[in-house]
Amino acid sequence: MMKKIVKRCAWTNNDELMIAYHDHEWGVPLHDENRLFEFLILEGAQAGLSWLTILKKRENYRRAYDDFDVNKVAGYKSRKIGQLLNDPGIVRNKQKISASIVNAKEVIRVRKEFGSLDAYLWGFVGGRPVISKRKKMSDIPSHTPESDAMSKDMKRRGFKFVGTTICCAFMQAVGMVNDHEASCFKYGPKRASRDHQDNR
Repeated sequence: MMKKIVKRCAWTNNDELMIAYHDHEWGVPLHDENRLFEFLILEGAQAGLSWLTILKKRENYRRAYDDFDVNKVAGYKSRKIGQLLNDPGIVRNKQKISASIVNAKEVIRVRKEFGSLDAYLWGFVGGRPVISKRKKMSDIPSHTPESDAMSKDMKRRGFKFVGTTICCAFMQAVGMVNDHEASCFKYGPKRASRDHQDNR
């Protein structure tokens, strides 16, 4: 019997870690507060790097960042910042680390205004995933009107490392947008399901 060929988005590049991320997370609606914050920080950390680099460091980030507990990250002081700058398991970039703390403080403010980070972020797509129709990887945009709006509003509020390209990647990652190629087995709303809410 011939083995069934599973069609995936080309960007997985046959890498096991990328395939697992693609199959179980990318493009699937996410509403868990800690995980949304996690992706916000990780997408910012990716700037100038590959997503595979960040995926390889993901567990180290969870350890270093107290599993992305927003209140704890918002309270990081100089001693903790020094520890992060000396941690080889994460991206040791002072601007990105400082931005993560600033963003945690902004998340707390957003929660007070909107009730949750989830409500704020998903408001940019009307609370429902946008199902795109991309025939090939080159059709996937680097930004959209929705990511432009998110970036503009987040910058206005004081968030850092939230350019429209980063916001677009974030929206794809947490399933606000389903940008799977039309030929991919994960394309379409019925394919959007997470095995576990916290992606573990």
